[in-house]
Amino acid sequence: MALPVTTTTTRAPAGARPLSRAASGVLRRVLATLSPAGGRGRLTILQFHRVHARPDTLFPREVDATAFRERLAWVRAWFNVLPLEDAVRALARGALPERALAVTFDDGYADNVTVALPILREHDVHATFFIATGFLDGGAMWNDIVIEAVRAARASRLDLTPLDLGAHVIDTVNARRAVIRTLVDALKYRPVHDREEAARAIGERAGVALRRDLMMTREQVRALAATGMAVGGHTVSHPILARLDDAQARREVAEGRDALEAMVGQPVRLFAYPNGKPDVDYCARHAKLAQSLGFAAAVSTAWGAARMGDALHELPRFTPWDATPLRWGARLARNLLVAPQRAVT
Repeated sequence: MALPVTTTTTRAPAGARPLSRAASGVLRRVLATLSPAGGRGRLTILQFHRVHARPDTLFPREVDATAFRERLAWVRAWFNVLPLEDAVRALARGALPERALAVTFDDGYADNVTVALPILREHDVHATFFIATGFLDGGAMWNDIVIEAVRAARASRLDLTPLDLGAHVIDTVNARRAVIRTLVDALKYRPVHDREEAARAIGERAGVALRRDLMMTREQVRALAATGMAVGGHTVSHPILARLDDAQARREVAEGRDALEAMVGQPVRLFAYPNGKPDVDYCARHAKLAQSLGFAAAVSTAWGAARMGDALHELPRFTPWDATPLRWGARLARNLLVAPQRAVT
């Protein structure tokens, strides 16, 4: 789960010029220096969530098909793209190619199949899709319920005082965007059941029907696997694992994995921690849990690039938010120098 980007654009300004061949070559050389082949290699893992078919009127800076196609073209020009599980094996034995990169998606949005998948195949890029199984076939994540409720509310004021969430003016797009951030922040770390109830109550107060088309169906999950893309575990209900007891956490991780394996008929070997901040959203014991359940690797949302010897069950991920190819590539180059944070508690 990620709140849509609002601070910086993900779309290049109209008329923006692509990076020249010479500049692109310089960037490739910089990336190769920072991420060489072999034992000193670095693994960059990109993280995406939704890919809209067209710009979102409420969050126009979110990734849409045009922006995603641009970024995949940059990735193909500058990096050696590997399936994540192959990259993990190469990382462990010090055999990464230079400029190694893998692509991932979180949560299980339907537009990952309808919009992103054709673009991935167009560019011959493999991706791993981490799917929270409890929302398949017509479900909705609590944050999306909040977003769609505020988006579609017809009144210019949303009174949530009966829910102890205040009263909010939503008479402009900017106001609606700010209210969404306020509500998501207020609910994020509540227990799973409480935040689901609160999100649905917000939808009722807004007079908005719950959308049933945001997340994948089981058939779409199977279609992903059939194309050769990888499917990874992401729990059942996307809880904050650090807020669960050990038995609850194990049940969420194991049952999500088992449901996916039953769907696709093959082992699920990769896992992504919901929300993914070390020592905030998951702890060291959850990395041990992922390992004990047989996952070959697990990914967080800590910035940085993985190095040989790093813990395979706390691999970092990062995606630049910049608009132009030079800034986007430069930020990925800087990310190669970041020492990833790990859970210590």
